[in-house]
Amino acid sequence: MSHPVNTNNIKKFDSCGRFVLKICLLFQGGGMKVRVPALLSVIALVVFCLSSRAAMCSELANVQAFLFGLVKKIPPRPDRAMTGSQFATYVHDMDRSEREEAIETQLTEGNFPEFLKKLKPVQITRRFEDGKTKTATVFAMPDYISVGSDRDYLLTPMSLYTSIETALKLGFTLPTKKIVDAIFNQSEVHCAPEPLPAGPQMRSTAYYVKHNQKIKEQLAGLSCAPGTLVSGHKKDVVLSNRLMRNHGKIAIYGWHRPSGVPIQPLSTIHGANYADYSHGIRLVSDIVLIDDEPRSMYDVLEDPKLANIVSDEGPMPGVRQFMNLQHQQSPPHANASLHR
Repeated sequence: MSHPVNTNNIKKFDSCGRFVLKICLLFQGGGMKVRVPALLSVIALVVFCLSSRAAMCSELANVQAFLFGLVKKIPPRPDRAMTGSQFATYVHDMDRSEREEAIETQLTEGNFPEFLKKLKPVQITRRFEDGKTKTATVFAMPDYISVGSDRDYLLTPMSLYTSIETALKLGFTLPTKKIVDAIFNQSEVHCAPEPLPAGPQMRSTAYYVKHNQKIKEQLAGLSCAPGTLVSGHKKDVVLSNRLMRNHGKIAIYGWHRPSGVPIQPLSTIHGANYADYSHGIRLVSDIVLIDDEPRSMYDVLEDPKLANIVSDEGPMPGVRQFMNLQHQQSPPHANASLHR
């Protein structure tokens, strides 16, 4: 990933892809067994090349290869994987530890909606003291990660350990507070927060399901198509310097009101094993473009100058080591089955 990637062409590819996806779905509806991602890639190349010069076709191929590289660690969803409703029933009587194990197993084996693999570019520009500007392009999943299919999925809050373990295995990382704000500001659809009554039940599977249903009803009312960049319906689990100073905690932030003001300021009040219905895990690629140049997100976060583009806490020295340490400390997980 050492070649520059034109972010303008990423936007063109993303726009073209939405149109092509509709074509692919028409093929599927007609009874043809077509692999959507593969067909999308082929048709997108054809459509783009028909409307652009040959040189631009080459650039699109570069963009396509780059975007594919961001999701290459994600395994295909198994044919008989549980739906979100089936998974909710499966984990209903589990204790919290068992549920965390089951969630991680489902996600790391690919049981989540296909539309989450269609990453959305989110741009953040910063002007430095010398007057020069740099732009970071972060690639985020369009919604919080969930277990299940495109039509039937369950948004799955997770502990910090499970979040990091899942992110690393899929080739992703967690966002910063500043990235969360940028995602909200650039979202195509904004949900209104749907708080539920507080209490011990906040951590129950029943609350997960209840809040999931409220969100789906709201998205349906907003005519929000799967794969649309959406926000406002969950608090984010984020990376923060507070975690580096105080191991054993989880950092949460967000749940923005439509006005853009978050309900939840940055907080590390809870332990790393804590998760409740209001939390969401928005995975972002561990590769970020800095002025079209691919860079490791961890390298950027640790860079004394570049970190300020994606973090309003300044540089995060040791963030890569922190992520790996949490990964090493994660408890061994049972091999929960993907099948019914």
